[in-house]
Amino acid sequence: MIEPEPLVCGIELGGSKCVGSVGTGPDDLRGRITIPTGRDAAATLQRIVAQMLDWQSVHGPIAALGIASFGPVDLSPPSRTYGHITTTPKPGWRFVDVVGTLTRALSVPTRFDTDVNGAAVGEGRWGAARGLEDFAYVTVGTGIGVGLVVNGRPVHGFGHPELGHVRLARDRTDAWPGSCELHGDCVEGLASATAIAARAGVAPDQVPADSEIWHHVAHALAQLLHTLVLATAPRRIILGGGVLQSRPELLVPVRAMLLESLNGYLDLDALVGPIDDYVVTPGLGPLAGPMGALALAVDAHRAHTPPATG
Repeated sequence: MIEPEPLVCGIELGGSKCVGSVGTGPDDLRGRITIPTGRDAAATLQRIVAQMLDWQSVHGPIAALGIASFGPVDLSPPSRTYGHITTTPKPGWRFVDVVGTLTRALSVPTRFDTDVNGAAVGEGRWGAARGLEDFAYVTVGTGIGVGLVVNGRPVHGFGHPELGHVRLARDRTDAWPGSCELHGDCVEGLASATAIAARAGVAPDQVPADSEIWHHVAHALAQLLHTLVLATAPRRIILGGGVLQSRPELLVPVRAMLLESLNGYLDLDALVGPIDDYVVTPGLGPLAGPMGALALAVDAHRAHTPPATG
C-alpha cells in the first residue's frame, strides 16, 4: 500500500512580500497566502503563525515546515543566532529569530535556507533542473542572489553564497558607478531592479525595450554566469526573478554575451548542450520561490522519517 504524501507548509520570506503555501507539491496546493513583509517583523511573523494554525485546523496535521528567507541568514545549527536574519539593511528585520518564532507554533521538523537556495531546491524537484545534481538558480529582482546546488545539495560554507555581490569585468562603454551601497558596481549594483531604477529614474518595467540600459544589464548578468560556469560547472543555469519575468527577452543577449565572454575556452555545446537549453527560465515560473520553501519542507519530513521496511 502506498502511503499518501504528507501535508507540509512552506514559508518564503521576501524583502517586499511573504508567501505561505500548504500542500504536498505544486500539483496539490491546499492554500496559499501573500502578505507584505513590512517593517514590523513580529507582526508579520504572527500573521504567518495564525495562518499556519488555521490551515492545520482546516486541512489536518502539518508534518513539516520549510522556511526560505531573504538574508543574510545564519544557517549554522550550533550558532546562538541559528535561524535568524542577521545583518540585513531591511528596517525592522535585523537579528530577527524567524525559525524560532515559526517552529514554536507547529513543533514539526523544519528546514531553513536562503530564498534562492529554496528556489533552487524547488526547481530541482519539480522544475527546470529535475534530474540534475549540479545547477544554479539566479534571481534578478530587488537584489540579485544565487542558489547553488552541487552534488544534489545546496552549497553552504561558513554561511551561504552571496554571488550577487561579486565584482565584474565591466562593459568598457559603461562608466556608471553602480547603486550598491557597499560595493558600487558589483552585479547587484549594476543589474538588479534597484540598480535599473536608480540608473533610469523610473521602474524597470517602464524602461523602453531599446534603452542602452538593457545592454549593460545583460552584460553584467553574463559576467555573473561566466563566474558560475568556471566556479562550479553547473549543468544548467536558471534565470528567474521579477526583472526576467517582465523582460524575458533579456535571455537572448545574456546567452550571447556569455558565449562571447568564455571565448571558446569551454565548448558548452559539447558539455551541456545548446545554449538555449543551458540558460533557461524557471520551470515553476513565478512560483519557484514559494514552491522552493515547500520543497524544503518535504526534505525536512524525509530527513526525520525512517525508511519503510518491507
